[in-house]
Amino acid sequence: MNTNTQFIVNDQSIELVRFPKQHPKSSLQAWDAADEYILNHIEALGLDAPLSMAIINDDFGALTCALAQYNPTVFSDSYMAHCGIRENLSRNKLPSISTYSAQDIAGQDTCFDVVIIKVPRTLALLEQQLIDLQNCIGPNTIVIGGAKVKMVTSNAIALFSKYIGETKTSLAVKKARLIFATAASSDNEAPVYQSPYPTLVTDPNVAFTLYNHANVFCREQLDIGARFLLKHLPNTSGHCIDLGCGNGVLGISLLQQNEQATVTFVDESFMAIESAKLTLQNALGEEAKQRAEFTLSHCLEQLIDANASKADLILCNPPFHQQNVVMDDIAWQMFTDAKKMLKPGGELRIVANRHLDYPEKLKRLFGGCKVVANNPKFIILSVFQNQ
Repeated sequence: MNTNTQFIVNDQSIELVRFPKQHPKSSLQAWDAADEYILNHIEALGLDAPLSMAIINDDFGALTCALAQYNPTVFSDSYMAHCGIRENLSRNKLPSISTYSAQDIAGQDTCFDVVIIKVPRTLALLEQQLIDLQNCIGPNTIVIGGAKVKMVTSNAIALFSKYIGETKTSLAVKKARLIFATAASSDNEAPVYQSPYPTLVTDPNVAFTLYNHANVFCREQLDIGARFLLKHLPNTSGHCIDLGCGNGVLGISLLQQNEQATVTFVDESFMAIESAKLTLQNALGEEAKQRAEFTLSHCLEQLIDANASKADLILCNPPFHQQNVVMDDIAWQMFTDAKKMLKPGGELRIVANRHLDYPEKLKRLFGGCKVVANNPKFIILSVFQNQ
């Protein structure tokens, strides 16, 4: 039995894999102590089905698979999380369950009996989700948050208290803690809060306003890596892919600089795609919008599977973490997918932290690597698809 994939909790044995799949020798698991703590607490409550349950921010499906008998409604801003949940449900021969973007929480017309929230790394995302929950919980709703101890901060607890109601926390078990919140009763109604997102950002290096929804990386200022790459954008009149587009600053700048260019914006975050759309809508005219497409995808899988048109240029500011784990797996797949999606002679141009070993990886993959520019923190690398 592979102990890295076998999740045993409350007399259930569930086979769980991370998405994307890790190297067979990887020690990373598709669940954590907070998942186990939440499920043990749910078991102790002795809940009877049927009931309406929402699960928010389930990374790979540990909660969804273990609670499948309740047919939960599942929300996540991560397309990769959706893929992981579907894969693990299928792996355990469990019925399929509908998954929704985090932004779909606000549109629910159900008053949930139980809401389970894995506390995300980004407090702004937690804030947006708690605001959106206001319309679909009541005083009898059981609201449970859970995370590693270091993430159950006073700021996270304060958000539950502000947007839900009276909030308490559990003792720590295996370095995880739970948060319990109770919505105000009708006799003591809580105020209805409006979302402070998207955040609007202006920067002297960008000729338009950036719109950042709650889960967009570096949402309060222009990302410094992107700022550096903006100074070294190639001039192209062809087709470009903005891979891991975030708010779309790179691709929109390219559209603005060259009236012949077309750009496909790709990200695995629903909020990032919506931010890029909103930024483009407010930055450029109707003609420029006709030169843009938006795709939700894990790296470039969706474009590859759809046999989409290959690119003359791919721009990328790759991440070096997945959820709370520092790793270069996602960046490596971005590079390998880029190789599949570039035209002969097409260019992949990336900006990355100097300490990462991307130059060596790119040399292995493309046969060569050129340093376009560097500064004390970042390096801009360029590689070309073989003719």
